[in-house]
Amino acid sequence: MIQNFLQGHSTNAYQFFGAHPDEGGCWFRLYAPNARRIWLLCSHNNWDQIPMDYDFSGFYRTYVPGASDGDQYVFRVEQDNGEIVEKSDPFGFQMSLRPAYSSVINSLHGFPFTDTEWMETRGIGYDLPVNIYELHCGSWKQKSKDPNQQEGTGWLNYRELAEALIPYLKENHFTHVELLPLSEHPFDGSWGYQVSGFYAVTSRYGSPQDFMAFVNACHANGIGVILDFVPVHFATDSFSLIRFDGTPLYEYADPDMAYSQWGTCFFDFDKPAVRSFLISAACFWLEYYHIDGLRMDAISNMLYWQGDVSLGLHIEGIQFIKELNYQIKQRFPKVMLIAEDSTDFPKVSAPFYLDGLGFDYKWDMGWMNDTLDYFRMPPALRREKYHQLSFSMMYFQSEKFLLPFSHDEVVHGKATIMQKMWGEYDVKFPQCRALFAYMFTHPGKKLNFMGNEIGHFREWDEKRQMDWLLEQYPLHDSFHQYFRRLSQLYLTMPALYAKEYDPAAFCWLEVDAPEECVYAYKRSGGGQTVAVVLNLSDQSYLPFYVGLDTPCALREVLNSDALCWSGGGMVNDGLIVAEQIAHKGHRYRFGLRLAPFSASILEIISENQ
Repeated sequence: MIQNFLQGHSTNAYQFFGAHPDEGGCWFRLYAPNARRIWLLCSHNNWDQIPMDYDFSGFYRTYVPGASDGDQYVFRVEQDNGEIVEKSDPFGFQMSLRPAYSSVINSLHGFPFTDTEWMETRGIGYDLPVNIYELHCGSWKQKSKDPNQQEGTGWLNYRELAEALIPYLKENHFTHVELLPLSEHPFDGSWGYQVSGFYAVTSRYGSPQDFMAFVNACHANGIGVILDFVPVHFATDSFSLIRFDGTPLYEYADPDMAYSQWGTCFFDFDKPAVRSFLISAACFWLEYYHIDGLRMDAISNMLYWQGDVSLGLHIEGIQFIKELNYQIKQRFPKVMLIAEDSTDFPKVSAPFYLDGLGFDYKWDMGWMNDTLDYFRMPPALRREKYHQLSFSMMYFQSEKFLLPFSHDEVVHGKATIMQKMWGEYDVKFPQCRALFAYMFTHPGKKLNFMGNEIGHFREWDEKRQMDWLLEQYPLHDSFHQYFRRLSQLYLTMPALYAKEYDPAAFCWLEVDAPEECVYAYKRSGGGQTVAVVLNLSDQSYLPFYVGLDTPCALREVLNSDALCWSGGGMVNDGLIVAEQIAHKGHRYRFGLRLAPFSASILEIISENQ
């Protein structure tokens, strides 16, 4: 254990460091090689100072008889310069609610998980539907919306959240929930991305056992749990990791390299103890909480110095990513590893034997940006930028992509997904329906931040719950029903997910109609074939012809202009039979009625190959 930690290869350092109670008391162990002296202060002993013994190679330890679960503690560190500071336990499994920063003894043992079957059968899901609901635990729903109450009093406990959220996830056909970072953090406005306790689930919403109950309940209902993991940087609060023993133990020594653009400190991945600390932290969440996936934040900052391509490759960061993913896969081969990466660095989702980084999926930030920029444009400009929407399929096979409409797209003046649509209020809804039809039928796994499904108009605010009252308005209610139906089709039509990373499973039927702003493509998989036709202009077509190379019959399974979605009712009823008439290089064609800003999803129910 110690040798692995010091060499940077430990995957379970949490079994040694931190607070570990036994029948008679509790062991406390800490790594602070440059400290002069360290004392433990524990509520069990009325916060009296207890000197810790220096062990070897920078390790301190002490045993406190009678200390047990629930007792609070901090370390008082005399740093190398003689300054004395109080520090939380870097390996603490629980922390007090901010602004307090004491660690809390919690053995984590004994929770009665009942998810053995789920854990044995879960997987990466390459040929399965993966429909992710991204969630901030404190602002999805709250107990009270009274603005006069103390901030945070409306938070749901993890168990209460499970009770309210899981039926909602199932009703809306989500396969996974992705939680914004739950590692302990001092500032609510960081959303969990400025971490102070990498092993402590935030106490804002309950205890570690409460969160275990949340995960267990999700698994019992067929919902996977993905956790946002932040291995790049940490909070600079004095009680946290910064200059822990008076030296830059976790961060860079050079201040120009140490501080990030977010006011946090970058981890120095060249230090073995840092590598062991972070690899063990990732494995900790997977072992103790049965987490099904890790979405790793700000990967570009690990690939390039400070995330800036012009500063060159961050070799130590790249080597660390490979080591991190390799070690996780050795212990937890069925866990999803997802990269939030906006660069064009190659082989992010390639396996190790192909010199890849070892992620299972990569967020397709290019698709997201191009798509949302396109839907912001007025129709006339869309004709000039026609191929901006089709460009994603030029590079799609380079990675295993996940399509994200995440929290980052609905904050900081960017406007929500619905607001981004061109035009006035009534015109935004048909465009947003077409947008999501495009998303759910485009190859790649799906991720939506909470609120996208109801056409949220107010930007996300971590202090307020979602505007659930919007569902009282017909356009928002019908939009939610439409989103729910799209999700259901995605889960039940294998052509929309099976073999989606196989180039042979996708082909364009129409990608040369800039004046009409119409696109059509075909998806195949799982013994099924689906055609999708998008009219992203403000004109209707009666009909618009789409070419095919084989005779077939088609049946429309969803039209975004249907009356039930608050559309105009221009749909295509009955069986549609392709005619043997040449069309744009194809031998056959079929015609559709296309309303402005509409999408049609059709199942090809007979096809002669």
